[in-house]
Amino acid sequence: MKVDIWSEVTCPWCGLGHHRLQQAVERFEHAGEVEVVHHSFPLSSSFPEDRTFSVREALLRRHGVGGGQAEASTRRIEALAAAEGLSPYRVLDNQVGNTDLAHEFLAHASAQGKNREAWDAIFDTYFGKAEPVFSPDDLLALADTLGLDLEQTRQALAQRRYREQVRDDATRAQRLGATGAPFIVVDGRYGVPGAQDSDTLLDLLRTAWDDTHPLTPVAGGGDAPACGPDGCAVPARLNPPIAPVIQNRGVR
Repeated sequence: MKVDIWSEVTCPWCGLGHHRLQQAVERFEHAGEVEVVHHSFPLSSSFPEDRTFSVREALLRRHGVGGGQAEASTRRIEALAAAEGLSPYRVLDNQVGNTDLAHEFLAHASAQGKNREAWDAIFDTYFGKAEPVFSPDDLLALADTLGLDLEQTRQALAQRRYREQVRDDATRAQRLGATGAPFIVVDGRYGVPGAQDSDTLLDLLRTAWDDTHPLTPVAGGGDAPACGPDGCAVPARLNPPIAPVIQNRGVR
């Protein structure tokens, strides 16, 4: 069963949603048969590529949210993350900027077979350590920790080799109904917006699994004794006795 999740690197709900999905999959009875694939949903392309802003400044500039309101909303997310074992998780005291290059880096890492590892690393670096993930140098440092070839990564970023792929990825999510991030699609049939809690995601995994793995009744079992709402019935014909495993072979 495949689970697709679209995220923005600097979206605090995306980092938390990423964690909640991992928790749900780990609790799922068929976790070994679930493939989680991460995709890009950039939301900060309007930011200039050559500078970053504090979260406080960005909230005020883009959403008109400042002061105590900004403090309360971001600290709430940090508290939720801590309650779910995701600590430290730094939101308010962080920087934001244009993440297009970061998403291109993630596409490059995914092409090298490191989809989950790269997304884990970028969320841990940004939210766990409050370190930047915007410049080529920032991303090459991540490439080094992931064991990626540094020269290949440098060329991919310099040539903007994955720019169109990132845009196509986001367009695909929008066609599936996404209006923001995170956005999760389970088994190509169930679209779930937002950072749903792990219990909800676990229920969804089970529903999707049951839909594609229906129980098949065993033929010939209709005469076996059973109990129901009206009591316990005894069939007219009982099953024949089971033959003993060891038969008497004349041993005295």
